[in-house]
Amino acid sequence: MVIEPAVRHPGATAALLAELGPQKVFTEHAVRLAHAHDNTRIAFLPEAVVKPADEADLAYLLRLANERDVPVYVRGAGTGTTGASAPLRGGWVVSLTHWDKIEIDADAGMARVQPGAITGKINEEAAKHGLFFPPDPSSVKHCTIGGNIATNAGGLRAAKYGVTRDYVYALEGLLPTGEPVKWAGPVRKYVSGYNLRDLWIGSEGTLGVITSAVIKLVPLPKSRRTFQCAFRTDEDALRACVALLRTRVVTSVCEFLDTQTVACAEHRAGKPVFSRDELGPDGPATPAVMLLELDGHPAQIAEESRTLREWAGEHALVLRETDDAAEAEKLWHLRRTCSQAMFMHGNAKLNEDIVVPLRSYLPLLRLTREVKEATGLATPTFGHAADGNFHVHIMYNREDPDQCRKAEAGILMLMKAVVDMGGAITGEHGVGLAKSPFLAIQHSPAEIGAMLAIKRALDPRDILGRGQIFEVTNIWEHTPIKVTMPWDKH
Repeated sequence: MVIEPAVRHPGATAALLAELGPQKVFTEHAVRLAHAHDNTRIAFLPEAVVKPADEADLAYLLRLANERDVPVYVRGAGTGTTGASAPLRGGWVVSLTHWDKIEIDADAGMARVQPGAITGKINEEAAKHGLFFPPDPSSVKHCTIGGNIATNAGGLRAAKYGVTRDYVYALEGLLPTGEPVKWAGPVRKYVSGYNLRDLWIGSEGTLGVITSAVIKLVPLPKSRRTFQCAFRTDEDALRACVALLRTRVVTSVCEFLDTQTVACAEHRAGKPVFSRDELGPDGPATPAVMLLELDGHPAQIAEESRTLREWAGEHALVLRETDDAAEAEKLWHLRRTCSQAMFMHGNAKLNEDIVVPLRSYLPLLRLTREVKEATGLATPTFGHAADGNFHVHIMYNREDPDQCRKAEAGILMLMKAVVDMGGAITGEHGVGLAKSPFLAIQHSPAEIGAMLAIKRALDPRDILGRGQIFEVTNIWEHTPIKVTMPWDKH
């Protein structure tokens, strides 16, 4: 269901159209609908979609929005999973996907990029110079660097390489009032004044509009080696992960898939991931799985591979490995298909990218099972085991009111327990709308008050991202629209 805006601003939209013209301001229903949602598919119809030609257009739009009290939502490709770019209060959506220039400075190991540049395309250009941009969200072929910065995106390689924040040298853009600003510059060291650059990173488009970024590039690894391991139980796999960290081998990727997740993937594929011969006659019907990757100099990988084989010999039932890209892709197929495979348990899911300390890995696993037992709903879990960022899913049928209530109760149970463990309600997706009901679980009134004080200082009229983060929205009470996104699997 598409939600119409409760408040409209026809005069302001007319003024915007008169100033910028129909080539930049779009009021057609089809265009507005296409920009009404992100990957959550929870749709709020904006009054207009604006594609500014330059900073002058953008500054005018923001000044007019402040004068006429029109909410503004900045949007990239729409790959976000929390509704952070959804125009909750209507108003105007600013689309910057056409601002996609990429300039590589190979000598400095930097790139100047516009916010609409596709992250995967940045890596294609950087690779021509033997460089790459390490943060790798699963939507890397579609997501924009502006969206990555706005959410401080992570990805599979975060345990070794860090997250987006670790690769941003400088930002340029506009305050919510339309005033141009520069935070830091194209240099490796910069401590002049407050660090407002990092304040913008992860602020989900609520404190300013990014128009340009200088990002860090690092040397492209000379070699990679991929490993796939099977374990008798989920507990065995997570204990093995802890043991692997003790070896001090730093994998570039360390992914955990619980038995529920693997069972879903096997059902979708119509065949087991590991054969009975591999697992042995006493092996589990469905194993837990870990996917690992080493990258770097071939000599380093050879040494670390020996350590990994010794580790696997002590902890795993099966070890597969390859340094052939095509064979590695076959091993990764399990991870790439598991999310869609979960829909065998229901036509809707609540997907939470929680983070827990290393000491809480096993308690988290027990918690997912407790939620499953309490609700009767499947809770397949996978994620980035080396940094504690797990994706816990609660699967349910949206048309069943009882299952909806149980899913809501289960997610609340999960979030409270995660915070009690010393963890976080989100590690890489951000708050947006989806996590807004849990913000007060994570943060004290004083902490939220400090955040709101910053918001009021930079955006006194509450123009950017109105209603996002701090106002509670229960997205499970809204029905997603049926739409095919470019990244959907067919």
